Amino acid sequence: MKSLTIFFTLTIIFFSSCETLKELTRFELDFNTSTTIPASTGVNLPFNVFTPDIETNTESDFAANNASMDLVEQIKLKTIKLTIQSPSNGDFGFLKSINVYLAADDLPEIKIAWKENVPTTAGKELELDVSDADMQDYIKKDSFKLKLNTVTRQMLGSDYKIDINTVFFVDVKVLGL
Repeated sequence: MKSLTIFFTLTIIFFSSCETLKELTRFELDFNTSTTIPASTGVNLPFNVFTPDIETNTESDFAANNASMDLVEQIKLKTIKLTIQSPSNGDFGFLKSINVYLAADDLPEIKIAWKENVPTTAGKELELDVSDADMQDYIKKDSFKLKLNTVTRQMLGSDYKIDINTVFFVDVKVLGL
């Protein structure tokens, strides 16, 4: 009976230490960029807006988190938030819908985020719905781009400068297992 109690105690300690270790191999990567949605001449017409290349620097980010890129289990988009920087009185009520695609060299473009039926009362910040896809092949590259496919519900009188903040969740294998 005493050996059974010791066995269960050791089992509990082992599994709780594994969970603690697993938490230490999870971290987030933030990438920020901006783009401009130009003053439009049409309404209800889809058009694409591209971001400049976003440098990943993942090797240094992984090193800072004591992780190896070879041991990555998955990288998923956790959040993507758009914020209007100008015009100062602008809001996202002009958007009818938005889809965001991720692109990197030698990889196919994939849809990573969207918002259908954007409310006319959306305000200066807009958080998008995100895909559950594993994006590690894209984030491990030296750089990637975002493509915004937008449909407007009203004409824009001026350019809209938009900041894009993305947060990716990284999960690395525990002890390489």
